[in-house]
Order: sequence, then structure tokens, then C-alpha cells
Amino acid sequence: MNKTDLIDHIAQQADISKAAAGRALDAVIGGVKGTLKKGGSVTLVGFGTFAVGKRTARTGRNPRTGDAIKIKAAKVPKFRPGKALKDALN
Repeated sequence: MNKTDLIDHIAQQADISKAAAGRALDAVIGGVKGTLKKGGSVTLVGFGTFAVGKRTARTGRNPRTGDAIKIKAAKVPKFRPGKALKDALN
């Protein structure tokens, strides 16, 4: 499922227009991004938790030349599924 399919699904399930569903989805995604950018986490009970993880700096290898390169530390988004989501899949 891609973003367009998800918008169609939201519009049909909530009985709203596709434009309104698109705005709603963009608002949710924007809210999650904004909270993660501030270092917070977003918990949707029954679905899961979005949080920020930290990846430390490390040394890697250039696959083409084999030279060692330095990879900077980075913040990465993480998702931990909730119990209800796990149970729905099994």
C-alpha cells in the first residue's frame, strides 16, 4: 500500500473526501515528524510507538575502493509495534 492507497482507504472508511483524507494524513505525518524532531516520542495505543534512536559514529569501508571512511553519528527514527498490532498479525 502506498500513500495514495492509504488516502483512498481513509476517505472510504471515514466517509470523507479524498482531499480531506489527504490533508488529515499529512497532518498526522507532520505531527509525528515535528515531535520526533524535538526528541520526543509518539505513542498510538494499540498501534505502536515512534521514537528517536541514536546511531554512534563508526568506521566503514568504501565498497568500491576498500578505503576506510568515517560515518558520522546520526539520529534515526524507530518504530516499536504495540501488542494489538502484533496480535492482529499472528
